[in-house]
Amino acid sequence: MVELASILVLGVFAQWLAWRIKQPAILPLILIGLLIGPVSTFFTPDGTKLIDGDSIFSGDLLFSFVSLSVGVILFEGGLTLNLKEVKTVATTVRNLLVIGVFITFIGGAIAAHLILDLSLSMAFLFGGLIIVSGPTVVLPILRNVRPNAKTNTILKWEGILIDPLGALIAVLVYEFIKSSSHGEYYTVEALKDFFVTISIGFFVGGMGAIIIWYLIGKNKIPEYLRNIFTLGTVILVFSTADILQKEAGLLAATIMGIVLANMKLEDFKKILSFKEDISLILVTLLFILLSSRINIEQIEQLGTRSLLLFAVVIFVLRPLGVFLSSIGSNLKWQEKLFISWIGPRGIVAAAVASLFSLDLMKSETTSASLRAEAELLLPLVFLVIVGTVVIQGTSAKWVGKLLNVLRKEPQGVLFVGANEIAKKLALFLKKEGFYVLLADTAKHNVEEARKLDLHVYEGNILSEEIFEELDLSQIGKLVAVTSNSGINSLALSWFDNELGMQNTYRLVSKEEAENENLPLPKNVLFKSRLDYLSLNQMLRENSEISEVRFNADSEYEEFIEEKGKSIIPLFIIKPGKKLHIISGYPEEVEKEDRLIFLKKKNYDMQSTES
Repeated sequence: MVELASILVLGVFAQWLAWRIKQPAILPLILIGLLIGPVSTFFTPDGTKLIDGDSIFSGDLLFSFVSLSVGVILFEGGLTLNLKEVKTVATTVRNLLVIGVFITFIGGAIAAHLILDLSLSMAFLFGGLIIVSGPTVVLPILRNVRPNAKTNTILKWEGILIDPLGALIAVLVYEFIKSSSHGEYYTVEALKDFFVTISIGFFVGGMGAIIIWYLIGKNKIPEYLRNIFTLGTVILVFSTADILQKEAGLLAATIMGIVLANMKLEDFKKILSFKEDISLILVTLLFILLSSRINIEQIEQLGTRSLLLFAVVIFVLRPLGVFLSSIGSNLKWQEKLFISWIGPRGIVAAAVASLFSLDLMKSETTSASLRAEAELLLPLVFLVIVGTVVIQGTSAKWVGKLLNVLRKEPQGVLFVGANEIAKKLALFLKKEGFYVLLADTAKHNVEEARKLDLHVYEGNILSEEIFEELDLSQIGKLVAVTSNSGINSLALSWFDNELGMQNTYRLVSKEEAENENLPLPKNVLFKSRLDYLSLNQMLRENSEISEVRFNADSEYEEFIEEKGKSIIPLFIIKPGKKLHIISGYPEEVEKEDRLIFLKKKNYDMQSTES
């Protein structure tokens, strides 16, 4: 009881730590597991581990827990694979998913066979496992480094799409190993078992997706039960496939997620939301639990040859895959090198490797030699994961600066809300050449904004998925203009770490608007006490947005002193399309800068250049 509670507490701490240091959560999770597991044996009086996964879940219970957890994780990964997106992403991304995956798979297998003397079957399993990167490890690095738009897009989409693809390849290789374990490899019987396993996995997984699609699409399940019903169906599909054919459950769960992701389901995003709760808890428990099971003897088995294999993976296979995949693209060699450097392995690789290692070691049909290699598989994959996350994650910003691929300060604006205020301001900025994106949950607002040819995201701006679903590489500022002051404030705090506090702005609240004794925070839009209703009314009455250009530095102060009470300053646009949003932060106005403003009813046009 104490050990299980400790893992939960440490897992929450690891997730928080990852958020603070802007690194993938898998790194602190595994490191904490190693510290309380094998490393702790050096400090305890009797040489035992502080926490050992085997003492929490004994016998088949551990295998069942890990197996079901991996099934849920693979289902969640499958949910991210939209086949339409694969067709529309850049050629380089598609090539990375084909050429890059092939080179990693085959090259990793050959290297493992030659360097570590692994059998071909286990070597190919290792090659399949190290394919998987995943958004949970790539996106935190990208948010911290902020590379230019091209490299950011390629790495983001590769990380999202390669997750289920890599898992599927690893599962298929594993199924073939299990099918062949009863006798000589490549026998007719082995191929028959393999075909049956694949068929059952595809059929049961597809049927599970159809059941979810029908019941939720026809409103047969109440909204508050949909997440838990989906989770229950995943477990049912996994178990059914496994009963029909041993080891078919993992494939069924993955296929169910992929099929469901490509069906037209109105409430699909609500199904996706369950991964924030269940998958996060499972991942947190799983990696501390599994890394605590590793023994010092297994780590010692790795040796220098394992480090050589690791070097081949990151210094040879990854660059080779990237450069071959980007032939004919418009990527500069510096961008290709940077993409080559960012290839961290992720959660799916660790989870699937743990499950395969456990199953192969406990299976009675596994030969002694294969069992010994299976015991080495887990620490070997963990070495690749920790090594890539630590080395690439910590050095990515330095490498980006060295190669000059970090993006210049983006000038795009994300509007929280797609209401009249947001549409009016966004249309003006778009006409000026700035990238604008509106986000709203109200379907009517979204449809009206799209009719105006504005980029709109329909969804909750405060959800965890926002950083996965939106390409924020062009966004440098956030403007919260909803009628709900609470949502506006939350949006600012949600994006403070992403954009910086000085680049997030909001309307005043009703209390701030009505009480002039309350000092205005610096991030209040337009240095104004105009709340949502007042500003909306002013925009309706004054449809024209005006501007004035300054020929000398002092003209701005003179203009504000003369006209300040009859205008609402909105933006300052500098030469080179640099945008400054008027707020409590100081303005530095120079020659050729333009002030964009709204005129109040009593505005005097005399002596004003616009």
